Amino acid sequence: MAKYLYKLANWSTAHKKSVLFSTLGILIILVSLVLYFKPSFNGELTIPNTPADKAAELIKEEFAGAAKQSTLNIVFKAPDNETLESEDAQSSISDLLKEISEDTKVASVLSPLELNNLNEDKTIGYAQVTFAVEADKVSEKSKEHLLDSINLTRNAGIQTEIKGGDIVFSDIEFEGIYEVIGVVVAFIVLAITFGSFIAAGLPILIAVLGLGISLLGIMFGAYFIDLNSISIILAAMLGLAVGIDYSLFIITRFKIELAKGHTVNNSIAIAIGTSGSAVVFAGLTVIIGLLGLSVAQIPFLTLMGVSAAISIFAAVLISIITLPAILGMVGHRLSPAKKNLLSNKITGNSKKKAGTKADLWGRLVTKHPVVLSLLAIAFLAILTIPFFHMNLGLPSDGTAKSTEMTERRAYDLLTEAYGEGFNAQLIVAAKVDALTEETQLAAGEIVQELSELKDVKTVSPPIPGPSGKIFMIQITPQSGPDDIKTKDLVNLIRDKSKETKNEHGIELMVTGTTAMNIDISQQLNDALPLFASLIVGLAYILLVMVFRSLLVPLKAVLGFLLSLGATLGFMVFVVQDGHFVNFFGFPAQSPILAFLPVITIGILFGLAMDYEIFLVSKMREIYIHSGDSRKAILYGMRDSGGVVTAAALIMMAVFFGFMMNPDAMIKSIGMALAFGVFFDAFIVRMTIVPAVMSLMGKTAWYIPKWLDRILPNIDVEGESITHTEKNNIN
Repeated sequence: MAKYLYKLANWSTAHKKSVLFSTLGILIILVSLVLYFKPSFNGELTIPNTPADKAAELIKEEFAGAAKQSTLNIVFKAPDNETLESEDAQSSISDLLKEISEDTKVASVLSPLELNNLNEDKTIGYAQVTFAVEADKVSEKSKEHLLDSINLTRNAGIQTEIKGGDIVFSDIEFEGIYEVIGVVVAFIVLAITFGSFIAAGLPILIAVLGLGISLLGIMFGAYFIDLNSISIILAAMLGLAVGIDYSLFIITRFKIELAKGHTVNNSIAIAIGTSGSAVVFAGLTVIIGLLGLSVAQIPFLTLMGVSAAISIFAAVLISIITLPAILGMVGHRLSPAKKNLLSNKITGNSKKKAGTKADLWGRLVTKHPVVLSLLAIAFLAILTIPFFHMNLGLPSDGTAKSTEMTERRAYDLLTEAYGEGFNAQLIVAAKVDALTEETQLAAGEIVQELSELKDVKTVSPPIPGPSGKIFMIQITPQSGPDDIKTKDLVNLIRDKSKETKNEHGIELMVTGTTAMNIDISQQLNDALPLFASLIVGLAYILLVMVFRSLLVPLKAVLGFLLSLGATLGFMVFVVQDGHFVNFFGFPAQSPILAFLPVITIGILFGLAMDYEIFLVSKMREIYIHSGDSRKAILYGMRDSGGVVTAAALIMMAVFFGFMMNPDAMIKSIGMALAFGVFFDAFIVRMTIVPAVMSLMGKTAWYIPKWLDRILPNIDVEGESITHTEKNNIN
């Protein structure tokens, strides 16, 4: 691989203007396409053919007229010491509903009194607005008209909020300022690392170019494919972080080659041939992990993985093609950082004092490997403990949205008035094999039996469909949509369906938003072991090929499992158990985002392998030439440890920027990745890895000769680039 990238770098520097203008040209073309087609994203997280989805489709087919409409609730709370039955309140609500009904897309409006839904003290109730179109076809104009109209009752002192149901009013958005803060911190880390503002700006420029191309490409694709809004945010998060990191690795090697006395073009070619090889391999591991999300066979998760993989692919291409061209233009302005120190290290003439400062941590770890490795492993193991009671779920208005959003305030008012279960209503489709008097009587009996189930608050009378073979029953639980008791109730109803099917020929199928979320969470939970096994197995095979060792990859994989367990355990401790939930800015404690474990495995796997490759490949290079395992560890920590540290800090800065976003889903993903990088880079790679390798000694590099012969030579360190070839470059 190295020699091909070496040649690619020479071509790129020779045609630097063409490469740069081509990159900008692609960017301009994509901007034009996006502006012309104006693609949009949706916020739905659905899985076809789950039990809840099948029930929803059955109801949609039976009640076809209602399926073409969409409803929302407008929730009212009377001013202090007043009720909604007062003349003033009724007048204000009547004026509001009249204003709303002027929208031609509104089919009907019903007041709280018409629905007879005022709470016990008559202070809270809700009106129902029905649109003549499906939820996803309600226009922004209609939404704006509704939001403007509710000021009529708000100005009258009545708290008025909107519970949109499937109609989204507060969509997921980038909070630009937070992401910018992450980039600024990354720039500071780069400036300290390189000691140059020009050098610090290059990785960010390259990352922005790659990110722009990938995000615009994804947005253009969203015109043809139904893509979830979280997909582009995940792609942006990863593309920005790895784009900066990959450029950091290459520019660091470029400056080292300058310090050795090579010309600018020669230094670029060597940097791309060596560090560029590691970047390509590292990028491929992240891409494989993301594409592996398709194993779960969940469409929205597959598209999230593909979108993020596109951003990684763009970051890799820009790093090995466009970065050499830009370095060819400005490389002469980048002075070799710490030239004398680097030269002394290379020639072996460094003073003892300088060497001690350079690899102080490496010497400490290799001197006390047992103590430090045990402390690090114990720390991660303790953090992993909460993982074993993890409860997966999807966000509801009560857990995902802040109190600044009208949906959250509506959720809280409805909970105050009718209890948590009102926001977790279940729809049961009672499917009758044959319509007889007996089955009609049985339907009534079933309603009574359902009302006696644990955690059921109310059950509505069965509503027959036009065919008479489908009855729709609404159940209000005692518990909320995120409560495990509600999940148990859904399973109880489905278990009861086996009895009603055998006894009366009536099948009970549960649906509704809460049931949908439960099914999605369960399917993601079921896919987790298979996906984790494939990722771990793949990681081991890839690392065996890279490091030509059996034990080094085993140690890497076990370290990955430790950092993964600690990350998910920490997320459970904070988000689910509620410790420091306010400190981290979550709206409320909640179940762990259903797809977070799978996403974390796929991404953290790739990032962990990045750090492993950049750190241990240097150790392998020194060991092959010296045969001294301890010396190899010290040189690897000294020469690559600083770069890995800077790369991890940059990753964390970017992820922390997204973690500051008020949206609970984005915050959860950003937090998991930020702390995952911290645990893996600083505790596993920089502590456990050198400590365990010190204990293994030369055994760490053992591989059977027959296996060594059949393994392909990936050449991540660029061994195929000889010194003669390097010196022949102008």
